[in-house]
Amino acid sequence: MRELLKKITVRRGAITSGFTFVELLIVIAVLGILAVVVLIAINPVEQFRRTRDAGRKSGVTQLGHAVTAYATTHNGTPPAELNWSTTLVTGGEIQVAPSAIAYSVTGSAACTSNPVNGTWCYDISGINFVVYARLESKSSLSLCTAGQVAFTAFSSLNARGGTVCAAAGTTTLAPATLTFVD
Repeated sequence: MRELLKKITVRRGAITSGFTFVELLIVIAVLGILAVVVLIAINPVEQFRRTRDAGRKSGVTQLGHAVTAYATTHNGTPPAELNWSTTLVTGGEIQVAPSAIAYSVTGSAACTSNPVNGTWCYDISGINFVVYARLESKSSLSLCTAGQVAFTAFSSLNARGGTVCAAAGTTTLAPATLTFVD
């Protein structure tokens, strides 16, 4: 027992090595700076915009294929603009219209005519149609020239989907005026 007490007493009296308070503060400051640099590089706001744009592209493609299927079963006639998504649901092409995807850019709106859930837009000209939604990420906008906005669109006239650019303030896309940039 005496030997154990001697060992404990010796250990208490020994000088232990470790970090000083200043060294710990320096390490914490460096880690903080690295964290800020990583957050700036990742840019979470832009990542959320890209995620929402991916959802919009998926929804436009889904609706475009549904309208094409509807037109195929109705002698080449797509659904009328009024209540077009309801027509797709009752026709059995989709079970439910895709949910709305909110815009983070103040004042951004998908379209003014025939919107569904505030995101999905539809325009028809004769037997040609376009389903579209406005995009908001910087990577999507970089495909367009200055003063333009980006849309994801599915066009029956072009028989494809993709990104199109239009003048700022544009809220309606016509099937015959689309030029895809990707």
